[in-house]
Amino acid sequence: MSTTMKIAWASLLVGFAVLGLKTLAYALTGSVALLSDALESLVNVVTAVAALIAIRVAAMPADDNHPYGHHKAEFFSAVLEGVMIIIAALLILREAITGLMNPQPLELPLMGIVISLIATVINAVWSRVLIRVGQRERSPALVADGRHLFTDVVTSAGVIVGVVLAMTTGWWLLDPLVAIIVAVNILWSGAKVIRESLSGLMDEAVSPETMALIHRVIASTGEGAVEAHDVRTRHAGRATFIDFHLVVPGDTTVFHAHEICDRIETGLRQALGDVRITIHVEPEHKVEPIADIVFD
Repeated sequence: MSTTMKIAWASLLVGFAVLGLKTLAYALTGSVALLSDALESLVNVVTAVAALIAIRVAAMPADDNHPYGHHKAEFFSAVLEGVMIIIAALLILREAITGLMNPQPLELPLMGIVISLIATVINAVWSRVLIRVGQRERSPALVADGRHLFTDVVTSAGVIVGVVLAMTTGWWLLDPLVAIIVAVNILWSGAKVIRESLSGLMDEAVSPETMALIHRVIASTGEGAVEAHDVRTRHAGRATFIDFHLVVPGDTTVFHAHEICDRIETGLRQALGDVRITIHVEPEHKVEPIADIVFD
């Protein structure tokens, strides 16, 4: 089982544990703010299941129907996660508005705060693990899950502060007000996840920093070529697709041109990991007036 799959399974177990703790905190207190926190954890569990399925699909090898692989499955998972986050925020708003119209004192608030704090610490540690592993393994689903979980940590901290203030001041109106703030923050988080995931589905190019790295690698490994132009990129899950035109001297043999291409491809794979490279070799008269890379 791959590292990504192991982390996805562990994320599901952590999600169930945190959901149980936050549901208990709400049941003990009747706090609308703690209910909002529990609803967000329910979304975490649903999206962890979606991420697990997406990662399994994305890991499937290329086949006749999907010759470029199944990498984009992870982006669908991330879009689903964004939608679920927004739905949770709307549910929280509904409960918060009801509580705002009829604020109620909380039962056993101190015990609820302690339980919620334990769940928040678990989420804080796990969100860092998800983001770190997701970035290392180039898994959009894990990174999206980790960022959402970190948002959950921030909102949970706000919820705890709000409940503490309501308990110490007796201003029970603070409880639904905090829930509304949580809902707005979650809406923003869901919109961000959807926007970033759609960029991958639309074959968005790699970042300027990664493109600059690609240019440097081609320039340093393409000795024997004249220039490279029309360098294009896109990313799908952990895979990066690169294609460009490589101009070689007119008297270059097929064997020598192939050696140059092999050298460039090796350099790109060492620098970027999982890359799919297409190089179109052209003779010298195909030189472009404006090239991406000119070899000395």
